[in-house]
Amino acid sequence: MTFEQEIRRRRTFGIISHPDAGKTTLTEKLLLFGGAIQEAGAVKSNKIKKAATSDFMEIERQRGISVATSVLAFEYKGYKINILDTPGHQDFAEDTYRTLTAVDSVIVVIDVAKGVETQTEKLVQVCRMRDIPIIVFINKLDREGKDAFDLLDEIEQKLGLRLCPLSWPIGIGQDFEGVYNLWEQKLKFYLGNNKQRVNESVEITDIFSDDLNDFITERQAEKLREEVEIVREVYPPFDRDAYLKGQLSPVFFGSALNNFGVAELLDCFVEIAPWPQPKKADERIVDPFEPKFTGFIFKIHANIDPNHRSRIAFVKVVSGKFERNKNYLHVRLGKTMKFSSPNMFLAAKKEVVDEAYPGDIVGLPDSGNFRIGDSLSEGEIIHFRDIPSFSPEHFRFINNADPLKAKQLAKGIDQLMDEGVAQLFTLEQNGRKVIGTVGALQYDVIQYRLEHEYGARCTYEPFPAWKACWIQTDNEAQLAELRRTKQRNMARDKHDRLVFLADSEFNLQMTREKFPDIQFTFKSND
Repeated sequence: MTFEQEIRRRRTFGIISHPDAGKTTLTEKLLLFGGAIQEAGAVKSNKIKKAATSDFMEIERQRGISVATSVLAFEYKGYKINILDTPGHQDFAEDTYRTLTAVDSVIVVIDVAKGVETQTEKLVQVCRMRDIPIIVFINKLDREGKDAFDLLDEIEQKLGLRLCPLSWPIGIGQDFEGVYNLWEQKLKFYLGNNKQRVNESVEITDIFSDDLNDFITERQAEKLREEVEIVREVYPPFDRDAYLKGQLSPVFFGSALNNFGVAELLDCFVEIAPWPQPKKADERIVDPFEPKFTGFIFKIHANIDPNHRSRIAFVKVVSGKFERNKNYLHVRLGKTMKFSSPNMFLAAKKEVVDEAYPGDIVGLPDSGNFRIGDSLSEGEIIHFRDIPSFSPEHFRFINNADPLKAKQLAKGIDQLMDEGVAQLFTLEQNGRKVIGTVGALQYDVIQYRLEHEYGARCTYEPFPAWKACWIQTDNEAQLAELRRTKQRNMARDKHDRLVFLADSEFNLQMTREKFPDIQFTFKSND
C-alpha cells in the first residue's frame, strides 16, 4: 500500500460526552463490531461482569467512571481506526481538552432521557472553536426518554449544531424495536438478547413493503413511515463537505449496551469521516502527506503496566512516517533520540510497531524526557502549541503519611504530575508541597494511585488559594518587592517557574494594581 493510501485509510477520532451517557460502553461496542474484542464489557452493569477494555486503571473499574483518556486502535473493513475514549467527568476535563488536539473528528454521545447536559455543551464548544467534524450518537433508546424530534430541537438549540439524521428509531423504551438506517435505506431488527456479542440481524430495504408488518405492529410501521417522511422534509440532506467543515452533524440513534445502531454508526463513520488533516504549528501549517515525520506529545501516562512501573508518552503522528530505531529531534531539548520499542495500544494491551503513519497514536517509553506539548521531527524546529493548560482551582497541601516511603512518594508525585492530572507547587517560604487540580475528584485518584501503584500513602490539608498565576516581568525591583510582601503566596512550579498563588480574585486585583510591571497569567507558557 502506498504512503498516501495508508493516510487516507486512517480515521482518528475522540468520543466525548457528559458522564454516564454511555461513552465507554459505545467504545467497547465499536471494538466489538470492529472485531478487536470478542466480548464487550460495560462500565456499570451488574449483568455484565467483564470490565470495560478502555477503563484499564483499577480506580476506573471501582468507580465506574473513566479518569484518563484511553487510546485504542483496530482494523475495520480495510480502515485503520484510532479511538480516543475520553473521561466525561468535568474534574478530568483537562485531559479531554488536550485529547481534542489529537483528533480529526469526534462522536458526541447523548443520553436520550437526559438530553444535552452541561459537560457536553462545554466539550462541543471546544470542538466548534476548532471546526472539528461532529457526529451525534443518541444512546440508551431501550430506556424511556424524550421524543426524537424534541431531542433534535434541544441539540440544535443548546449545542448550536445543524443536524442531519442518518438513522431513525422504531419506538422508544419498552417499545424500542431497532433503527431504520436512512444512510443505507435499510431496516435492521436485532434478534436475541445477548448484550455482549454481536447478534444476527434481519434486513428490510423497503419500509413501505408489507414485510415490515411481520416484525412490528401496523401502528409502529405507520408511525415509522410518517416520521421518516417528516425527517426528509425538515432536515437538510447529508452533505459531506459541510460535515467536514464542521457545519453539519449527522445523527444516529441506538443503544450501545444492546448493540442497537452501533454497526450503522461505524459503517457510516468510516465512509464519511476525515482522514488525518493538516495541523497548525507556530511556524507553519503541516500537511500529513509531507514525507518528513513530525508529531507532538498530547498525553503522558505513568504505570500503564503496574508490574514494570513503565511510563508512556503518547505521540500523535502529524506528517510523514514514524519509524522504529530512527533518529528524531526532540525540539524542546534540542537533542536526538531514537525509540527501540514504540507501541500501539488496545487499551492496556500493547504491541511494538515498526512504523506509523499520520493519524496514528504511538506510545513511546519515557524516562522523564517528555512533557505534554513537546514536538518531535526529523530535524525541523517546529512547535505544536495549541495544547491548553489551565490554572488549578483547588489547592491542597500534600503530606507524607509513611515516613519510610518518602522516596516512593516523591517519585509517584513526580510521575503523576508529568501526566498533567494536576500541578505541583513548592512554597518558597518553607518548601511545603501544594497540589493544584482543576477538579476535586482528582485528589482521590492521586491518593489511590500513589498507594496502589507506588506503595506510598499521603494525606491532604486545605491550602487557601483561588488561582495559580504565572509571573513575567523585566522589573527586578518590583519582583523583589512582590516576593518580600507576598512571600506566603509565592511558589515554584515543577519546572522551577515562579508562581503567585492568589487567595482571592480581589487579592489578585489589588496585587496587579500595586505591581503594574508584573504580568500575572492563568496559563503556564510551556
